[in-house]
Amino acid sequence: MNPIPRGMTRRHFLEHLTAASALALPAISLTSTLRANAADLKRRHKSAILLWMNGGPSTIDIWDLKPEAPTGGEFKPISTSSDVQICEHLPLVAQQMKHLSIVRSMSTREADHDRGRYYMHTGYVPNPNVEHPGYGSVISYMLAEQTAARKLEIPPFVAVGGGSVGPGFLGMTHAPFVVNSNGRVRNLDMKVESQRLYERLQMLASLEKNFIKQDRGQLAEDHAEVLDKTVNLLTSKQMEAFKVDREPEQMRERYGDSQFGRGCLMARRLIQEGVAFVEVDFGGWDTHQNNFTQLRNNKLPEMDKAMSALVSDLAERGLLADTVVLWMGEFGRTPRVNATAGRDHWARSWSVVMGGGGIKPGVAVGQTTADGADVDSEPYSSQDVMATVCRALGISLETTFTSKNGRPMKIANSGRVIDELVG
Repeated sequence: MNPIPRGMTRRHFLEHLTAASALALPAISLTSTLRANAADLKRRHKSAILLWMNGGPSTIDIWDLKPEAPTGGEFKPISTSSDVQICEHLPLVAQQMKHLSIVRSMSTREADHDRGRYYMHTGYVPNPNVEHPGYGSVISYMLAEQTAARKLEIPPFVAVGGGSVGPGFLGMTHAPFVVNSNGRVRNLDMKVESQRLYERLQMLASLEKNFIKQDRGQLAEDHAEVLDKTVNLLTSKQMEAFKVDREPEQMRERYGDSQFGRGCLMARRLIQEGVAFVEVDFGGWDTHQNNFTQLRNNKLPEMDKAMSALVSDLAERGLLADTVVLWMGEFGRTPRVNATAGRDHWARSWSVVMGGGGIKPGVAVGQTTADGADVDSEPYSSQDVMATVCRALGISLETTFTSKNGRPMKIANSGRVIDELVG
């Protein structure tokens, strides 16, 4: 799925202004449903971090092991700092399970990568007639009052290491700002005082003004707003939050010298600065072949170091209480091991993990059958997870959006809050 709305891609924007990237800051005039006063918002802020496991991780080998089943796999469960058990190849995450909980009874229908990615990000199945906003866009929109109170100059929605699902009908001001795990943003190295940049800005501003006068709609106005925000971004000291190499060597080593490790460290820095939503992409989970070798030797060690460091670091800094950490992919993988020692796509029974931000920690919600093939308790969906995250962030689930075709749409697609996690 394309994270940028049709008609306004980053490539299109960069053709006009090489110093800019498609970024988004919320309009401070938006009415937030949060009732905290401005002084409190400056002191504390709600936020969320999505650890996106692109490709569909084998959760039966990570969070819901079946060692007694014939197709249970090669890994064994280990005890953790809570009452739940997880994979033996996550010893560091095991120490942090006192802060995290597992939803083991996810049951969805989208077992295609693109459709599953869209559904898990939005709570809606793909529809050719409407582009729904993803997690980051919804949360940056709903927490706009908070980011305005903190005078946030960098984007409130940052995607690290890969693009996310875009803002849909919420508009370009809530699109993801995409950076790599080293914090580099293409074409943002140009000096703001350069004559070349000044001339480009003058020319583009003139074009924008004339275009808007022709009554070309909201997209043209969003385009102009992006330009204004870009200039502010180029001069903002808050851009230092992207520079993970400024962290002490010991801290960088704690997270791990990997793209995912640097991405998680950047997420912590951005949350500290006041960013509302950060998505860190960690791909390579489509393990149709050699599932156990790939997990044991590569994916799980890298994830173990980075994810455990993020959770413990947030907790030590007092940030975890106001930050929801969500780990998930587009679906799980089959209980059956195939002929090439891999597992295939499986959406009928799988797991997600969440913690922080008021989420009840240290519990496992729901269960699957002895072989992991089906949910054996109350099933939960993407919209239920999204509703639970929103509730933890203090976002009203009664909020109704209006799509561009005039259809009213409930936040989180009217999902049910998972009561065992958020009262």
